[in-house]
This record gives sequence, C-alpha cells and structure tokens, in this order.
Amino acid sequence: MAWIAAWIELVISWAGTLAGVFAFVHALTQRSDAFTAADRKTKPFWLGITAAGTVAMGLFGFGTHRPGTLFWLAGIVAVLVYIVDVRPKLIEVQRGGKNW
Repeated sequence: MAWIAAWIELVISWAGTLAGVFAFVHALTQRSDAFTAADRKTKPFWLGITAAGTVAMGLFGFGTHRPGTLFWLAGIVAVLVYIVDVRPKLIEVQRGGKNW
C-alpha cells in the first residue's frame, strides 16, 4: 500500500509543477498594461512569482517525508493565487469588462 501513496504524491507533484508552467506561460503571454489595469501588481512581479513557485515545486517535490515540502506548498500557493485571482481579472480586463 505504500506504493499507492508514493504514486499519489508523484501525481500531485507533477500536477502542481504543470500548473506552475501553465501560470508562468500565461503571465508571459499577457500584455503588461493588463496587469496594472486589473490592479494586480505588474507583469514582472507575477513572472517572478510564478517562476519561483514552479522552480520550488520542481526542485522540492511533494511528500510528507521530504524536507522541502514547505517550499513546495509555498510554490503551489503562489501559483494558485495567480490562477484563481490574477488570471480571471486579466481575462476580464482584456475582454473589456463584463459587457453582457
């Protein structure tokens, strides 16, 4: 049964890293002025945050027995903040707001 837990940890680790790559590429492809228009810091700030989070997740992996788990958790939190907060605002600003 230990191999199941190890497999689940590996899947979670890879999923987090892929989410980080997605967030970084998304931030990279957005206009710089959209970040300030959405009142969400600057493009270089979010590029740094998503890059650092992705690197932390890639280096330290996920698992309760690994010493770098805290860094992995910090990385996933940073990436998820971008995905669930900043990304929707950028999309909204670039589409011109909520004009139904």
